[in-house]
Formats: sequence, C-alpha cells, structure tokens
Amino acid sequence: MPLKFTKLRLTGFKSFVDPTDLIIHDGLTGVVGPNGCGKSNLLEALRWVMGENRPTAMRGGGMEDVIFAGASTRPAKNFAEVSLHLDNTDRLAPQGFNDQDSVDVVRRITRDVGSAYKANGKDVRARDIQMLFADASTGAHSPALVRQGQISELINAKPKARRRILEEAAGISGLYQRRHEAELRLKATEGNLTRVDDVIDQLSQQLATLQRQAKQAARYRAIGEELRKSEGQLLYRRWREADDARMAAEEVLRQASLTASQAESDSRKASAAREECEGLLPPLREEEAVASAILQRLQVTRDALSDQEKQAQDRIRTLQGRITQLAQDIDRESGLNRDAGETIERLEWEARELAKASEGHEDRLAEASDAASEAAAVLAEREADLSERTEDVARLAARHQSVQRLLSDTRRTLDKAEAEGERARQAVAEAREILARASEDLARAEEEEAIAQAQAEAAEIALSDAESARSQMQDRENAARAARAEAEGAANTLRAEAGALAKLVSRDESDSAPLLDQLHVTAGYEKALGAALADDLRQPAVREGESGWTLLPEYAVPQTLPAGVRPLAEVVEAPAVLARRLSQIGIVSAEDGARLHAVLAPGQRLVSVEGDLWRWDGLHANAEEAPTAAALRLEQLNRLERLREELDEAEIRAEDARAAHEEVGAELAELARADAAARDARRMADQQVAEAGRRLSRLEAERNLAEGKLETLDLSVRRHSDDALAAREALTEAEAAAEDLGDLEAARAEIEDLKLTVEASRMTMMTKRSMWDAVKREGEARLKRSQQVTQELSGWRHRLETANLRAEELQARKEDTEIELDEACAAPEEIAIKREEMNAQIEDAERRRSAAGDALAAAETALRAADIASRDCERQAGEAREARARAEARLDGARETVQHAADRIEEELEVTPNALLARLELDPKNMPASDVLEEDVTRLRRQRDALGAVNLRAEEDMREVAEEHDTLVGEKHDLEEAIKALRTGISGLNKEGRARLLAAFDQVNENFGMLFTHLFNGGEAKLVMVESDDPLDAGLEIMCQPPGKKLSVLSLLSGGEQTLTALALIFAVFLANPAPICVLDEVDAPLDDANVTRFCDLLDEMTRRTDTRFLIITHHAVTMARMDRLFGVTMAEQGVSQLVSVDLKKAESMVA
Repeated sequence: MPLKFTKLRLTGFKSFVDPTDLIIHDGLTGVVGPNGCGKSNLLEALRWVMGENRPTAMRGGGMEDVIFAGASTRPAKNFAEVSLHLDNTDRLAPQGFNDQDSVDVVRRITRDVGSAYKANGKDVRARDIQMLFADASTGAHSPALVRQGQISELINAKPKARRRILEEAAGISGLYQRRHEAELRLKATEGNLTRVDDVIDQLSQQLATLQRQAKQAARYRAIGEELRKSEGQLLYRRWREADDARMAAEEVLRQASLTASQAESDSRKASAAREECEGLLPPLREEEAVASAILQRLQVTRDALSDQEKQAQDRIRTLQGRITQLAQDIDRESGLNRDAGETIERLEWEARELAKASEGHEDRLAEASDAASEAAAVLAEREADLSERTEDVARLAARHQSVQRLLSDTRRTLDKAEAEGERARQAVAEAREILARASEDLARAEEEEAIAQAQAEAAEIALSDAESARSQMQDRENAARAARAEAEGAANTLRAEAGALAKLVSRDESDSAPLLDQLHVTAGYEKALGAALADDLRQPAVREGESGWTLLPEYAVPQTLPAGVRPLAEVVEAPAVLARRLSQIGIVSAEDGARLHAVLAPGQRLVSVEGDLWRWDGLHANAEEAPTAAALRLEQLNRLERLREELDEAEIRAEDARAAHEEVGAELAELARADAAARDARRMADQQVAEAGRRLSRLEAERNLAEGKLETLDLSVRRHSDDALAAREALTEAEAAAEDLGDLEAARAEIEDLKLTVEASRMTMMTKRSMWDAVKREGEARLKRSQQVTQELSGWRHRLETANLRAEELQARKEDTEIELDEACAAPEEIAIKREEMNAQIEDAERRRSAAGDALAAAETALRAADIASRDCERQAGEAREARARAEARLDGARETVQHAADRIEEELEVTPNALLARLELDPKNMPASDVLEEDVTRLRRQRDALGAVNLRAEEDMREVAEEHDTLVGEKHDLEEAIKALRTGISGLNKEGRARLLAAFDQVNENFGMLFTHLFNGGEAKLVMVESDDPLDAGLEIMCQPPGKKLSVLSLLSGGEQTLTALALIFAVFLANPAPICVLDEVDAPLDDANVTRFCDLLDEMTRRTDTRFLIITHHAVTMARMDRLFGVTMAEQGVSQLVSVDLKKAESMVA
C-alpha cells in the first residue's frame, strides 16, 4: 500500500475547538460517544482535508461553517485547520510528494479569506491534493469513507452510480480524471484550431487590403486640404444666412405681438359682459328651485294620501278574511274533539292485545339461543380441522411453487444466458466487420487527407500568384487612375480658366467693333502694342466723315525707322487702316530707346517689349506709367487662344487616360475575380483538409472504439458461456428437488371435501341463529309498539282537555276583529276630502313654477349669447397668441440655427464665425452662394469618398499582420500535432481503463459472492453489468439470493439484508484494491446481535488479509467489544468536543 494514515489532527474544526489528535493504528479503531457529541465530525474532517469542497457534504450552508462558531464558555475562532500525517517510508507516493519519509497534508480555512493547502510545509493546489489521494485509491469521495445513510444511498443508487465502486477497485479514479482533463484539453484545442483557421483567413484578406490602402493615402491628404477650405467657407456662409433669417423672424414676431395684444383686450371686454349676465342667473334659479320644491312636496303629499287610501282598503279586506278564517277554525276544533275520543278507545284496545301476545316470550328466546350455540360449536371444530389441513397443503404448495419458480428462473436464466451468448457472438462478428470497415475507412481517409493537403498547397500557390498579379495590376490601376485624375483635373482647370477668360473678354467687347478685337499680336508683344497705340485701338474702322479709323494711301515718300530698329508690323497682324501707324512704330530695347529717342522723325514711336514708350515729340513714358488697358486685353485674347489650344490637347490626353484607366480597370476586375476564385479555392481546400483531418480523427476514434467493443464482447461471450453452464447445473438440481415433493392435487381434493363439510355446518349454524334473531326481533317489536301506544294515549287525552279553551279563545278574537273592521270602513271618506284640498294647492304651485321657469330661460338665453361672443373673442385672441407663438418658435428656431451654425463652426474649427472669416481672408460679398459651396464640398467629398477607407498606417499594419500570420501558421501546425497526441492518449487511457475495470469486475464479483455466502451462511450473489456493452459506460446491478429466497435485485431485500449485502460489496472492493483507510459511521445500526457478530468477524478477516486501517463509529456494545482500541468523544462543555482513548488490547494483556 503506497501510503499509511497515521494521525489526524483537528484545530478549531466544528466542535473540536482545542487541538485534538486522532491516532490511527493498524487494525480496528472504534469511536464511541453519545448522540450529538461530534463523532461524525471526525469523518468530515478526514474528507475535508482530502479536498472536499461541497458545503452540503460538511452539513453546512457555506464552507466557513466548519470553523468553530463559539459556545457559552468559548469564543468563536477565526480559522479551522485539519492536518493528516501519512507514512511514506516505502517511498511510493506520487512524484512531487515522494522526497520525504512522511507526508503532512494541512488544510486551513480563515474567515473571509478562504482555504489553503500545504504538503510538507509547501503551498500546493487543491487539485494536487485530490490527485495525491486519488492515486492512493482513496479521497474525499471514496466509497471506503461510509458516512451515516450512505449504505442506503448505495442500495438506492442507480446502476451507473454504483459503477464507482468498481472504479475504486480497479484504481482508475485518477485515470478517469486524467481522461476527463485530456478530453477537455482536446475540445479546447480543437476550438483553438478552428479559431486559428478563421484568424489566418482573416489575416490573409487583411494583407491584400493593406497593400491597396497604402497607395491611397497621398491623394487623400491633398483632397482633404482643399475640402477643409471649402467646408470653412460653407460653414460661414450658412451662419450668415441663418443670421439674416433671424433678423427677419424678429420683425415678424413684433407684428404678431401687436395683433395678439389687441385681440386679448377684446377678449377681456367680452368676458366682462358674460360675467354680468351670469350675475343675474342665481336669484332666478333660486326662485325656480323654490317653486319646484313646493310643487314636489305637494305632489308627494298627494301620493301619500293615495297610499293611505289603498292601505285602508287593504286593511278592510284583511279583517274580513280574518273573521271568515276564525269561524272556520271554530268549526274545525269542534270536529277534532269528536275524533280524539274515538282514537283513545282504539289505542286502549291495542294495548290490551300486545300484553296478551308477550306471555311466554322469554322461554322461546332461551330455546333458540341454545340451539344456535350448539351449531356454532360444531362449525368451529370443523373449521379448525380445515385450517390445519389448509396450512399443510399451503406449505406443500409453497414448496411446489418455490421449486417451480426455481425451475422457471433457472430455465429463464439459461435461456437468457444462451440468447445473450448468441447475441454476443453475433455482436463479435459484427464488431469484427465494423473494425474491418473502420480500418478501410481510416486508410481511405488518410489518402483523402494527403490529396486534400496537396490540393491545399496547389491552391495556396495559385492564390499567391493571383495575389501577386492582382497587386501588380492594382499598382497599374492606381497609376492609371492618378493619370486620369491628373489629366481630367488639368482639363477642368483649363476649361474653367478659358471660360472665365472668355466671359471677361466678351464683357469688354463693344457694339462698335473696335480694331482691338481685329488684331493678332505675337505673344510677348502685347505690352509693346498697347503702349504704342493705347486707347486708339478702341476706335473702329469707319468710312470717311465718321469718327474712327479711315483707310488712307501709303506715304508718297516712305519714312524709314532708325537703323537697327525692328518694325512693330512684323509681330502684329492688323487691318489695312493701321498700316500707316504701324509702319512708324519700332521695337527696341530700353537702352536703344533712350539712345535713338532724339533721331526719331515726326510721327515715329519706339516701344520696348516691357511697354516703355519714346515718342518723336519728346514724350517718354516708362512701362509702369504707360496705359495698359489695351495691352491687358491683347494679353487676354492671346491667353484665351493659347488656353483653347491647351484645352483641346488636355481633353485628348484626358480621353486617352480615361480609356487607359478603363482598360486597366477591366483587367483589374478580371484579376480580382481570379483572385477571389483562387481565394475561394484555397478556402475550400483548407476546409477539405480540415474536414479530412476531422474525419480521420473521427475514424481513428471509431476504430479504437470498435477495438474496445470487440474486446468487451469477447469477454461478454466468455461470461455468458459461464453463466449458461452454471444455469444448467442449477436446473438439474431444481428438477431433482421437484421429484421429491408429494402429490399436491390429492391434498387439494381432500381440502375441498373438508370445505363442503364446513359449509354445511355453517349453513346449519346460520339457520339456528336466524331463528333466534327472529324471536328476539319479534319481542323487541312488541315492546316498542307498547311504548308508542302509551305515548299516543297520553297525547290524545291532553289534547281533549285543552280543546274547549282553544274554542273560547277563537270566539273572543273573532269579536275583536269585527270591531276593528267597523273602524277601518270610516277611514277612506276622510282621505278623499284631504285629496281634494291638496289638488287645489298643487295647481297654484304649478303656475308659480311656470313663471319662474320662463324668467330663468330668458336669462339663460342672454347668457348664451354673451358666452358665444366671449368665445369668439377668446378664439381670435387664441389664434393671435398662436400666431405670436409660431413667430416666437420661428425666432427661436432661427436663433437655434444661428447658434447651431456657430456651434458647428466652434466644434469643427474651434473658432468664432468672425475669426473664421478672418482666417479665410475673403470678402463676404464676394463669397459664393451656399449651393455653389455645397457643390464644391460634395464634389471634393465624392472624390475623397471615391478613394474609400484610407489607412495612413497601412505599411506598418501590413508588417504586423504578416508577422502575426506567420506566427499563427506555426501555431496551427503545433495544434494539429497536439490534437493527434491527445486523441492517441485518450484512446490509450480508454483501453487501459477498460482492461483494468474488467479485471477488477471479475475479482470483485468473485470476492462479493464469497463474502455474501460468508455473511448469510449460504445463498449466492453476483454483480451484473447492464445498460451498455462498454464497461466504461455500463451500470452495475447487484443480484442476490439469500438462503431460502429467490434470486432478486438488491432493492427487494429487507433492511438488514440490504446492509449486509452492501457491506459485502464494500469489503469485496477492499480485497480487490484495498484502500489505506476505511471509515464506517454507524453502519451496524440496522443489524441485530447475530449479524453484528458476523460483521465484526468480517472486519477481523479484512484486517488480516489487507493493510487497511479501519475507523469504526458505533453505538453497538458487540462492536465496541471487538475493537482493538477505542476513542471516546465527550462534550463536557456545551458545544465543545473532546477525545479520550483506550487501547483494549493493551488493557487485555495487562489484565491477563
């Protein structure tokens, strides 16, 4: 045995407030004491220190209830501690506890802190302590720790719950726990693998997304800056429009307030008129109410007179009926007096006849009674004989029935064993087929997994190629989109500029068609032409006599410009009317102009490209002083022409870029579809790999289960064969016993004859008794009728005496009633006179009420008219107030709109509207309208939204995601390997547990049958696995047959038999796998002295055959006498337990 329990120490645990040591030696240790002294606390302390965590198992509502709660002479303690000393001299303790010759396990609980465990002074987990004792075939839930009532729980337990004792015998409690932990880890690992697969798919998608996001950030920033400027203008513009609406709403409110004041004044006047009319109503209403009350009172009085007249008539009729009834009563009383005399004579004759019939009744009754008693004695004698013979036949029938039942049970057991054996053999064949199919399916699953793995790798390569191609095409698409946006932006810019410039040029055009619009000057010479001709260019070409330029012939003598001067006509295309003027204008540099100024001929001018002017008459104008209107217009015309050319080129480039972008977009969409298809293929391949892995694991589990089932079925075939052989032997013995019994039918025929004799005697006795009952009933009837006749005579005589008095009384009442009738006949005439007087008064009251009602109706009509006028005024005032309220609401709304606009500016830009205007550096008058700004903001937002979600940390996120992706791929491989290892381990644990459990079952079953026979001095018992073919899931049923009884389940035995059977099972487990300690708490309570002696003999046998140390809590004197040592638990102080010990063996040796 790996560990030996030597000492249990309690401190502050329940009633053991002082440190108390319970020494546990080899052999039998008894614990005795009165009820309620704390004996069971020792067992609970042992369970608690071994890891029990259920407060209900400690008979408490919470775990802190195990701490001493105080008594009348002791204060409560703040902690409880239990220590258990274990002998580990053989060094067989589990690893981690095997470094010393002893193991001290301590559990301590402190209020509001909780429990803590220590082993040899080191802190350990509760789980470690539980596994320590589980490996030692004991623990807090060990069947060897039998508390009060646990025997009945074992008896009433379900078969699967009873299997626990087999697990203890097999020593696989720890194995079960490890398998459960392995299954939990397997389930958690499979869940982790599924989550890792999902996360890997998500990370792959994130990587592709991040690559696209990184290229969109730059354009997003540029659009965002322009958008912020436009949004600022829009916010200010909305605030300005809201402020204008607020001022308009204030004016509307002022007008509405004036209208409401006038309407309220009119309403007050109408209310005063209505109140005046209401003041006239109370006196009129009072007069009408008084008249109505007088009329009602008179009508009530008249109605009362009518009621009185009716009552008088009713009283007259009542009195007349009463007189008639009294006359009838007087006649009836006279007739009754005559009948009473006749009845008295008849009753006296009947009394005389009854007295004659009663003579000689007692003699007849005595003769009938003697005859009935004699018949009853004969019947009793014959019934006693029948009862004795019936008991003999019943015993014979019971023996026949027992033998037949034994034969039937044995045949049924034999048939069942043979049928179960046949089914088990068929199941073995089926299990072999299932195992073969499972092996084939497993091989196919391995091939499918390899194929799926290859497909997954191919799909991964295809996905990588597709992602690479799509990424390259995405780069091209981004470049094409940027080029398209750039080209379209340039075209839009040129289009906007050309349009604005065209509007500006068209605005300066005049209806007179000036020459300025007919000129074309080389770019760069606009300022020179403007300085030379100035406002003269705004004059049109006209016919002679009109104001403007007219066409003249060339000079007769050409006038040349100074040497080295370039004529302006070379860079200007102009109408012929300007030929003479342009021929006399030259283009020079600033230095040459100053030098050649003096040699100019009349009419000649020199200009520089910058706009300097030198005229022949000595005028010199610098470029910044020269008139520039014509020059500016010429520059605008040239710029407009260049813009139109550039716009045509930009539109061509934009169209080319749009076509290129659409082409690249189509290719990108195709590659995206290919990438999605490759991703779907990769996902499907991964799913196929995962499904193949799960199928492979399931098939491995099915194969392992089939192997275990085949092994179990082989054992079942052997077990059923043994059962069939034993049943055949029992059947042979039962048939031999049936032949030795007597003839049951002959015995039953003899009983039937005796029954007929008894029945005849019973009929004779019943006839005699009926005759006696008839004589007795006849005498009793005569006596009863005599008593009734006497009572009736007395009643009739008394009635005859009182009849004359009742006749006189009725005559007096008749005379009184006639007097009352005369008085009642005079009342109706008096009531008729009073009713006539009342009708006259009612007519006067009705005229008064009618006059008061007319006056009141006129006043109420006037009040209704005033009330209608008042309501009209109030309605108009209400409408005016509503209009004012609406104006106030509109003003409030306008103010809220202004405040909302200002708050929005403050919220979004953190400035005031005026500060925003200063920041924008714009004139509010020149600011575009809100709709224009909204269009700009919408356009910019559309451009920004077209970019989609932009991740400015895309590159950094991409690196982090890639690292996480690679890490998870490695973890996935580790998880798959861990799942395979866990499944292999669980299969090994199941196989080992099944083998050990079957071995333990055979051994415990053999021990159980032997111990049962020993305790019952005969009989037989066995254990049967039910509810499942797998021993690990089967239940345990106990079949018992005490001496002289049939085979049945445990629950059909008596209480003492059930207790002995349960003890036999517990000790059978000890013989198979002895626990280091066994505690039995008052298990001998249901047993008598003889069975307690057998129980103690069994304990002695267990101590000789095992190393188990027994701790017996008992009240039985026989059990105490058989203990090696006794510990007494006392409670000298209320609520405080103490422990004293006596070594009985040592005391016996001292006495000897």
